[in-house]
Amino acid sequence: MKRTSRDIRRANRNELLRYVIAQSPVSRQELAAATGLSLATVANLVGELLERGVLVEVGFEDSDGGRPRGLVAMKADGGALIGVDVAETYIHVELFDLALRLLARAEEPLSASVNRPEQVVGHIASGVRTVLADAGVDAGLVFGVGVSMPGQVEREGGLSVFAPNWNWHEVPLRELLAEQLQFPIYLDNPLMACTVAELWFGAARGCDDVVVVNLGTGVGAGIAVAGSLYRGASNTAGEWGHTTLVLDGRACHCGAMGCVEAYVGSLGIINTLREVDPDSALLHADQTAAIDALAEALAKGEAAAVETVKRTARYLGVAVGNLVNLLNPQVIVLSSWVAARLGDALLTGMREAVAEHALPRPLEHTRIMLCPIATNPVSLGAATFALEGALAPSRS
Repeated sequence: MKRTSRDIRRANRNELLRYVIAQSPVSRQELAAATGLSLATVANLVGELLERGVLVEVGFEDSDGGRPRGLVAMKADGGALIGVDVAETYIHVELFDLALRLLARAEEPLSASVNRPEQVVGHIASGVRTVLADAGVDAGLVFGVGVSMPGQVEREGGLSVFAPNWNWHEVPLRELLAEQLQFPIYLDNPLMACTVAELWFGAARGCDDVVVVNLGTGVGAGIAVAGSLYRGASNTAGEWGHTTLVLDGRACHCGAMGCVEAYVGSLGIINTLREVDPDSALLHADQTAAIDALAEALAKGEAAAVETVKRTARYLGVAVGNLVNLLNPQVIVLSSWVAARLGDALLTGMREAVAEHALPRPLEHTRIMLCPIATNPVSLGAATFALEGALAPSRS
């Protein structure tokens, strides 16, 4: 894809912001050295961000006998950002200041009977109002709301194109949200959101080639190439969960058979548990409760749980081995709630299976790890989309 001057400027600005957020306060000279941008480009970008009220001058540092260097930092109290993680079983809303520091969070449950568009929109709006009230933040300070939706999303049109677990098709989500929320709304999907979070704040900082494996009810792989998100032609790159793992295997929500998601998504793991022990007491009707019970039983060493996670890790390892061979990434991060619940046991077994199925040379250069971000990575990534969107020049 040809990059325009607008794309390059946005990428440069994001790189600069990532560094300022991590290292504040910093000088323009330090920013130029750290980002590889020219001092003139850095000065131009810093000037723009100072004018927008995103950065602030915070004093000077000595410069080995030369003129003191001016320092800049994020103007944390200059605004607020909201990130929303909409999953099949919950809506998680987080409020951040401009330095992406968490101010408040709220969560609202979803279920199989509460997933119509108007219901989901109502829960999102309720969560946004809750975090603003809890933090005592004036709505006028909000730069925007980033909303991560499961499935396929059209960012520009604000559409939920296809959410297979809810059977949504072409839902005008941004339009529906705008009826209840008077903020700019930036729509994307969790693969993009969690990958941005890792690039800005997590295991992928400083890396160019990255894969973030999102393990929840849905499954996918967020991809960054040369330090930037790889979106594909229609913003649907990363649907690795709907690649075939087992020929003529289990039915998947997408309509195909044998998909990765049908084996390593939460419902797939529950089906594996059912195969291991059809009468298991861990087989709760609610998938979140079932995975929680599985994790607790795993910690106690219960045989059915150990075998279920062992099989799941093997399925996951084969599929991740394909990613290693195909993309040759520097780091693969396991993210989202299923990975967090099953933790090191899943990671260890998966690494063993990857070693059996990936080619030695690409695997030698790939780190595989759990997401290190303490807060919700999808909400954090969605909030960065709101920051990027607020700083983007008008297309008019």
